Amino acid sequence: MNGADAIIKALEDEGVEYIFGYPGATIIPVYDSLRESDIHHILVRHEQHAGHAASGYARISGKPGVCMVTSGPGATNLISGIATAYMDSIPIVCLTGQVDSQLLGRDVFQEADVTGACESFTKYSYLVKDAFELPKVIKEAFHIAGTGRPGPVLIDIPIDIQKEEGKFSFPKKAELRGYKPTIKGHTGQIKRLIRELKRAERPLVCAGGGIFNSRAEDTFLKFIELLNIPVVSTMIGLGTIPTEHPLYMGMVGTHGKSIANKALSESDILILMGARVSDRAVLLPDRIKRKTKIIHIDIDPAEIGKNLDTFLPIVGDLGNVMEQLLSYDLPVCGEDWINYLSEQKAKIKPDYRVRKTGINPKEFVNKLTKKMPDDYIYVADVGENQLWSAANVDIRKGGRFLTSGGMGTMGYSIPAALGARLASMKNKKDGRYTIAVCGDGAYQMNMMELATLCQEGLILKIVVFVNDKLGLVREMQTDLCNDRQYAVDLKGSPDPVAIARAYNIDGGWLHEQKDEDEAVKTLLTHKESYVLAVEINDRECAL
Repeated sequence: MNGADAIIKALEDEGVEYIFGYPGATIIPVYDSLRESDIHHILVRHEQHAGHAASGYARISGKPGVCMVTSGPGATNLISGIATAYMDSIPIVCLTGQVDSQLLGRDVFQEADVTGACESFTKYSYLVKDAFELPKVIKEAFHIAGTGRPGPVLIDIPIDIQKEEGKFSFPKKAELRGYKPTIKGHTGQIKRLIRELKRAERPLVCAGGGIFNSRAEDTFLKFIELLNIPVVSTMIGLGTIPTEHPLYMGMVGTHGKSIANKALSESDILILMGARVSDRAVLLPDRIKRKTKIIHIDIDPAEIGKNLDTFLPIVGDLGNVMEQLLSYDLPVCGEDWINYLSEQKAKIKPDYRVRKTGINPKEFVNKLTKKMPDDYIYVADVGENQLWSAANVDIRKGGRFLTSGGMGTMGYSIPAALGARLASMKNKKDGRYTIAVCGDGAYQMNMMELATLCQEGLILKIVVFVNDKLGLVREMQTDLCNDRQYAVDLKGSPDPVAIARAYNIDGGWLHEQKDEDEAVKTLLTHKESYVLAVEINDRECAL
């Protein structure tokens, strides 16, 4: 067998079901070997979307997603997908073709130093120089991507390495000296946390995406209900607890719920669980640390204390740490603190008023998600649509909310939803109900993936909020530039429904509130993919 055959065999040994990719000259040998494999190749229409689709697949399946592109512009197009996965700790394995190893560094046709370009936002990367290392490299890549703090691993493979013939050996497990992520929390630190909880009068948990990475949603719910402790979440942590749960106070941060931010600022102990607490999540970190003891639980020690000074660090897998905590006699949070927050929460009424022109997107998101099955997958893009979604989505037990959090990458929703849908399927017609929501700006960054949906016969529901603006940038220009708007007008853009119909996907428009119920019903009950364009006033704001 040659190197390309060895790559495919190693991927098969890892149980890979799908590869999201786009071929080109320097990856042709691998594609030729893939033709004989049971691994299903999904031909995306842009390399960046291969990374997003692999990310959506990984987030739902719990296994590393796989993407594959050619060298040069193929690899550089993939970079945004890699960076997006890195910032949100999503495990993907990225295979890139590369020019002949003898020509590296000579600026030959379609050469780009992709491992160097991605050094700061991959968990690890390989430039393969020896074909017989390929099975070992792939085994290691999956192990690194999916263990510890998950993330993207890049494998750059020169074309001559793919062609090299020989006898290959396939390892049964990865042997990596020095790479041993801490799984169990330190017993002494666990006991300290329990002592601090017993002293606390206003404890609070902040739930992050690490709970999903640990597949610990059920354990988390058991833990917070046993302690009767209030919870806030980051955007990536949305769905770790049902949004209507009495202990849930909402998403924190710049665009979070006021009651969630109030709980954060008034807590005396804050337990961060698998959350990076970036600048968007914690508005005034110095003010919080002066009166709040920060307890940070994370599998990556580099994240602890990076953005918020930590009183008590606990390094370990969240699922394991919570199981350790549950083995002790845990204190129950006092009712006064819970009642206070619940009363404050009850005073806040969402803005679901009917608009004079266009649809109220906040009310629309809430109504739509209340009518969807409990285990739906909702994929939001970036911009105002993301913030309307995060603040108003109704997530029940088993539901998932996916978005690009740390990188804020526009064009994420449709390819990520495609990958998520595939991860939930056993055949072409089943799988979890999956919806992608985007603005008209983001739609034009990923609408070419409608062709991928059609080619694969996948069913996906898509909502496009249309206001002919790059809405969130317009809001910033209004606030920071005295409403001097520049380079945000999208007039002249194509009709989203007409575009969908060009791909043989049905769709419709929603212009007026009186038609909302019927439009939502049509979207949800249509038996195939469907695009609903929702008219929004161009002065509608995120909050």
